[in-house]
Amino acid sequence: MSISFNQMPADIRVPLFYAEVDNSQAFSFEGNYRALLIGQRFAVAPIAVNTPVLVSSADQAGQYFGKGSMLHRMVTAYIKNNDYTELWCVALDDDGSGVAATGSIKVDAGASASGTDNLYIAGQRIRYGVASTDTPAALATAIAAAITADSNLPVAAVVNGSDNSQVDFTARHKGEVGNGIDIRRNYYGVVGGEVSPTGLDISITAMSGGSGNPDISTAVAAVGDEPYRFIGMAYTDAANLAVMQTFLDDVTGRWSPLQQNYSHCFTARSDTLGSLNTFGETRNDPHTTCYGVYDSPTPTYEAAAIWTGIAAKHISIDPARPLQTLPMVGFLSPPEASRFTISERNILLHSGIATSYVEGGYSRIERAITTYQENSYGEPDASYLDANTLFTLAYVLDYLRAGITQKYPRHKLANDGTRFGAGQAIVTPKIIKAEIIASYGRLEERALVENREAFIDNLIVERSSSNPSRVDVLFPPDLVNQLRILAVLAQFRLQYNAN
Repeated sequence: MSISFNQMPADIRVPLFYAEVDNSQAFSFEGNYRALLIGQRFAVAPIAVNTPVLVSSADQAGQYFGKGSMLHRMVTAYIKNNDYTELWCVALDDDGSGVAATGSIKVDAGASASGTDNLYIAGQRIRYGVASTDTPAALATAIAAAITADSNLPVAAVVNGSDNSQVDFTARHKGEVGNGIDIRRNYYGVVGGEVSPTGLDISITAMSGGSGNPDISTAVAAVGDEPYRFIGMAYTDAANLAVMQTFLDDVTGRWSPLQQNYSHCFTARSDTLGSLNTFGETRNDPHTTCYGVYDSPTPTYEAAAIWTGIAAKHISIDPARPLQTLPMVGFLSPPEASRFTISERNILLHSGIATSYVEGGYSRIERAITTYQENSYGEPDASYLDANTLFTLAYVLDYLRAGITQKYPRHKLANDGTRFGAGQAIVTPKIIKAEIIASYGRLEERALVENREAFIDNLIVERSSSNPSRVDVLFPPDLVNQLRILAVLAQFRLQYNAN
């Protein structure tokens, strides 16, 4: 028997003891996954655009990107759901040709009794006192002052109108996402103890007119080959979704054989059932999940960050466990009348739109699907329906790659049956096949794959006929599935027969 050393020269003559350390047989796989958020900063922020930066807290995000900026609020939403997974951000500037959304509230009549009014902007409550003697102009001034005092809000406020009874809002960022900044009063209603003072009459003009999202092309290029498994993106316009699809695709993107850098994007869109259904039909990307909702006070860019945080936390623990039932902490659910019914959510799930439901005071993830719906021939295809399929496959491939590269990093290759001495740094297709089967067994123990015998029967490992230094492998894992539906036939009786 001979032993193959990597570092120890054969001709050394200086005595005595030399030890070379080899960890090739001590393989222990741990996926070190990171998350990435892409959104806008304020122009005065100190962190440069299109540069990935590590962020460890919401306060730090406020310092880096500006308090109340899109990225600051996204990081805040993410950390409420995941304060563990390593988080990075790439900041964008507002589009130079963009337009900021605007809206307003008008105090039409003062209150006849004193009390407290509750105004919600982007899901964040602003409370202000109301006296029976306050004029509409005085109340408008108080509202504008309360908004200005809170630097975390995504709008700027100024008093306006011929009688100074109106407060005009302007989104602090340019772009169409500003149209989704929700303005409403008394979100929790009477049951939640939010009732306006008697007589107070306020009319709201919703935010609108925002246009021109920034282009993410330079930002994703700056990401390079860094391993971000989870990406949260603020935008759902066609141009940016197309850039992300190319960035992640199987041909030249992060899922391609040359990159093997398996990332998944989460985003969110707020719209009516019909509009979400129409939008979903325009997408067919297995590497993007778009959450659909209607009439939530929480901005969609924060919803995207919430989904990213939940996925990063729980997929890192087990990529095959479904995300269903997990609470969306910090997300304000739509009013009951605005929530999608089960039949409507089923329509969305057939249109590539991920869904949630409300239970126990939280909106909860119902099914995290991708936008993939059809194969390359336009035929319906559910192979990439669930995001868990992609995350499980990514883990399996990472595990196999890590094991092979650690155990056989500098080995020679020979045909099966070659007579070489024991301990030589050499492999054959049969040795590699045995290693793959052993790896599959360990993955089966982790409940990520199943049907080991069928896998072995279908596994092919052979030396390439055109390249003597290459081994070709047909790797056919049977990924575990998720318990999604339990179908029960309740075949009842009024009474069983006595016999």
